[in-house]
Amino acid sequence: MELALTRSELVRWRTAIFAIFLASGLSIATWASRVPAIKATLDVDNTQIGLMLLGAGVTSIIGLSLATPVLARFGARKGMLVAIITFATGVAVIGIGTDLLGSYIVVIAGLALFGLGNGAVDVMMNVEGAAIEKHTGKTILPLFHGFFSFGTVIGAGIGALAAAWQVNVLLHTLFVTTIIILIAVVSYANVPVREITGDTAAVHDKPHWRARVHTAMEAWREPRTYALGIIILGMAFAEGGANDWLALGMVDGHNATPALGALGLAVFSVSMTVVRVFGGPLVDRFGRVTTLRVLSGLAAAGLLLFILAPTLPLVFVGAALWGAGTSLGFPLGMSAAADDPARAAARVSAAATIGYVAFLCGPPILGFISEQVGLLNTLYILVALTIASGLASSAAKPIAGSKVGAGHEH
Repeated sequence: MELALTRSELVRWRTAIFAIFLASGLSIATWASRVPAIKATLDVDNTQIGLMLLGAGVTSIIGLSLATPVLARFGARKGMLVAIITFATGVAVIGIGTDLLGSYIVVIAGLALFGLGNGAVDVMMNVEGAAIEKHTGKTILPLFHGFFSFGTVIGAGIGALAAAWQVNVLLHTLFVTTIIILIAVVSYANVPVREITGDTAAVHDKPHWRARVHTAMEAWREPRTYALGIIILGMAFAEGGANDWLALGMVDGHNATPALGALGLAVFSVSMTVVRVFGGPLVDRFGRVTTLRVLSGLAAAGLLLFILAPTLPLVFVGAALWGAGTSLGFPLGMSAAADDPARAAARVSAAATIGYVAFLCGPPILGFISEQVGLLNTLYILVALTIASGLASSAAKPIAGSKVGAGHEH
């Protein structure tokens, strides 16, 4: 049963989901842009930062696992509110642990809340975005992810200013936490109450939501889930690697200042955002498969330039190409997973789990390896993964009956 909405209600719903994507990106870039400052304040090495990220990665998987039953039982409206407040609290705790308490353990606790909330909201906001996509019949998930990137651009920009002005991590994170909580409250008021599948059973019917959870498990037995997973894994690994290591890679690998490192992350984020904003019409014109193949090559080229560039201007060019190339892997993977509205939540949850394993658990692995071979050399792993993502792109071809993202492939 399709949700009946007026034009005004649809616009408010869409705007609320845009804002939620933005809030998630803002939280991630706030952490990422201050990694050098947190590292210096706590006097830790890359391995210890990797352990911090591992804590966030583990709790993000827990959040992803909880998202489907929460959606089924309580709906996206309430679920997203709680998830956003959770990761906003985590951002504040990171600042408290860094500057107020000087505690490595407290920062890990903050990252655990940060990961839990972001993992849960990722499934919910993508399911909502896919539902809006079906209402409009157009590829707009890249634009939703563009707003995530807007959030990372804003977060990286604020982080660069905070680093340049020597604002401590505590004041920075408390400021951002306030913004995120305001976004959560306003968005909650504009997201409609709706069911997460196309059937008509009541949301509070317990056998019904339990059946939905069972459906979520079935998604893991579908070969297409794993094929899409390769696409998402490669691009999400490359995106997560940039968010957590790009700034430090410029500082440690190319002798840039912390402010220039944060600016490099901002360049990456701006490039990613531009392609996501304008990517939807391109996908509708050329199709998901062709778009993904071209962008995977661009990502690999950008990474190689970032690693090998002899001058900082070329490093910035590499960061821009890296951002553009990885821009659509995750949103198009989510869109492909949601091709069947009746099973969208389960399939998006499974695909998002693969993406988040790469996005949040991959960077700690890079940290551990970088201690042995150096951070820039470690990034060659991302080159290989983006190429693999491009080779697997045929899995994103729309299923029969789906017009979203078909292009000339339909």
